[in-house]
Amino acid sequence: MDIRERRAGTVRMVGNLALMAGFVISLLSMPSGSEQLKPQILAAFLILTGLGLRIEAAIVDRKP
Repeated sequence: MDIRERRAGTVRMVGNLALMAGFVISLLSMPSGSEQLKPQILAAFLILTGLGLRIEAAIVDRKP
C-alpha cells in the first residue's frame, strides 16, 4: 500500500464520518421543532464537507 492509497483511504473515512455526523444531527434536530437554524447549518456544513472529501478521495485514488 503506497502513500497515495493510504491518504485516499483516510480522506474517505473522514468524509464518511462527516456525512454520518451531518445526517445524525439533521435527523435529531428535525423532531425537536426548534426555530433555531444552527443545527441545520452545522449539518449542512458537515454533509457538504463529507461529500467534498469523498470526491477528493475518488480523484486521488484513480489509477493512471
